[in-house]
Amino acid sequence: MTEKLANQKISKLLYTLALPAICAQIVSLLYNMVDRIYIGRLPDGNLAMAAIGICVPLTTIINAFNGLFGRGGAPLSSIRLGEENYEEADHILSNSFMSLMISSIVITLIVLIFQEPILYLFGASEETLSYAQNYIMIYALGTIFIQLTVGLNYFINTQGFTKYGMATILLGAGLNIILDPIFIFYFDMGVKGAALATVLAQSASCFWVLYFFFGQKTILHIRKKYLKPKWRIMKQILSLGASPCFMSATEGLLTISFNQQLLRFGGNLAISSMTIMTSMFQFILLPVEGIAQGSQPIISFNYGAKNYDRVKHTISLAMKVALTYTLIATMMMEFFPQCFVGLFTSSPELLDLGSQMLRIYIFGACVLGVNSTCQQTYNSMGEGKMSFFFAFYRKIILLIPLIFILPMFMKNQMMAVVLAEPISDLITTSTNFIYFRKFIHHKLEVPHDL
Repeated sequence: MTEKLANQKISKLLYTLALPAICAQIVSLLYNMVDRIYIGRLPDGNLAMAAIGICVPLTTIINAFNGLFGRGGAPLSSIRLGEENYEEADHILSNSFMSLMISSIVITLIVLIFQEPILYLFGASEETLSYAQNYIMIYALGTIFIQLTVGLNYFINTQGFTKYGMATILLGAGLNIILDPIFIFYFDMGVKGAALATVLAQSASCFWVLYFFFGQKTILHIRKKYLKPKWRIMKQILSLGASPCFMSATEGLLTISFNQQLLRFGGNLAISSMTIMTSMFQFILLPVEGIAQGSQPIISFNYGAKNYDRVKHTISLAMKVALTYTLIATMMMEFFPQCFVGLFTSSPELLDLGSQMLRIYIFGACVLGVNSTCQQTYNSMGEGKMSFFFAFYRKIILLIPLIFILPMFMKNQMMAVVLAEPISDLITTSTNFIYFRKFIHHKLEVPHDL
């Protein structure tokens, strides 16, 4: 595989690596959407949908640690493989594995002990609290499976085994889709059934991933002698993983802000609508993440090997493909919002409100293909600080303040909250791209004609 990363035609190589990653992201999207589609069809579907939306910040924060140790360690391992430093690459993987294990235990205990005050903080009402508790208790118990599956899968993809990485997602998603209706409807478990289906599916994926790393095919190995965390290694992992971790964790903080403001101006129905908006945003963003993941091994390996022309070519191609997709997907939602919202609900009230919100909320996503490629490239080249800055800039400096400021100046306060998203997306992408061009010119010492 290292020979292909070094020499194969970029367009063919990116297609080979990105297609499985895109498929995996799409399946992952279906994974999340199926829960909500089924839950939206329950007799108390509007409240149950709102409860899932309330749990989203917590599940997002839990998954942020996948980014901290998985997306932090994987590019570093790939860079070391490009440098032919295999011992260091194994050391990074082993430290990341142990960190995922420890963080899973700590997270599970915190969620189980403090679930009620956390859920109220995240926007739960008296009507939705019991639904949210039923979901999050079971989900928390499966944290270790979720952490190891997602976190270690980055190390599978970074070696170029994206088909195997796709199989990890397919296995979990396929089981989840099969188990969802059985537990939700046949056993009449409602939101508990959705959570149980997710945990059982992820446990199967977890054993699949572990089987790979203790098998013969892998280039990277989990070694017992490297399991004890070493500060020099952990500092590198944490530095590079801080940005994706922060991006995920602040998605949780962002959802809390949205939920609190929407509950204030639109009630539980507005929170139900935001749960659907989140799925639609993922519909645009996750395939773009797949393109970025496909480009990461090529960029990291060739950057480590100092093949800078290949790095530049990969970035340019990935950005064009990602931008094309986000433009097309966004326009589809702008023209046909009811078709997308109707996947999740048959409630006329929710369908009408959700369609109005979607057109506003999703508009800025048209340029996120550029922003996502820039963010991934910073990490792929070991420059986690810049990726962290732009994540901080978009959410903390722009988006969250706008959620609270815009309703002070607009008559329709609920839609003012939603408008904060496209404004921050457009400003961030413009700023990031301007800086990115200068960064690439300086870092690779090539003419800047991206």
